[in-house]
Amino acid sequence: MRKLSEAPASGMSKRGYHHGNLREALINGCLRLIEKRGPTGFTLSEAAREAGVTPAAVYRHFEGREDLIAAAAQQGYALFGDQMEAAYGKGQPSALAAFEATGRAYLAFAREYPGYYISMFESGISINRTPELHQVATRAMGVLEIAAEELSQHIPADKRPPPQMFSAHIWALSHGVVELFARSNPGTQSPFPPEDLLESGIGIYLRGLGLIAPDT
Repeated sequence: MRKLSEAPASGMSKRGYHHGNLREALINGCLRLIEKRGPTGFTLSEAAREAGVTPAAVYRHFEGREDLIAAAAQQGYALFGDQMEAAYGKGQPSALAAFEATGRAYLAFAREYPGYYISMFESGISINRTPELHQVATRAMGVLEIAAEELSQHIPADKRPPPQMFSAHIWALSHGVVELFARSNPGTQSPFPPEDLLESGIGIYLRGLGLIAPDT
């Protein structure tokens, strides 16, 4: 799991931030607090303290905690979209391999960037909060839909689910594995690694659609 620095950026005192650096420092502080306490476990003043600035400085950039979390989510979706696109790799070497790779990328992102993941999917912040957030979120989740649409071309048209439904099923499966088994939550230990659970779950789903031959 990738951890953000526990201290304000080197050499930046309360008076040393440039405009852009202050905003970035506040978002990084927000992410650290989200990882420690969850999205509702801190105040805007505590986020300011985490970034090493006065509470008044925060309001130059954000009207409240939700705006700060939304900014963190926007960054997270941008990074998530990059990773999903890299995993998909334009459908290579095959539609099936590319589709399975996007599922693994979802799990890897959640484990490596828990602050971003929580701000995106567990904070209650709507992707429609700002046009910019909506744009990056739609692009990121659209990668899975494109992968599903390409793979579904191998299903007879009369049995083919809509790509939005197809991708939503895999998203729900991936999210469930993350929430129940990849976040070290008490009482949710599994004898199988999360990666194996996700791979086998996707395999069962794809066999049901006739995209993978049944085990013999």
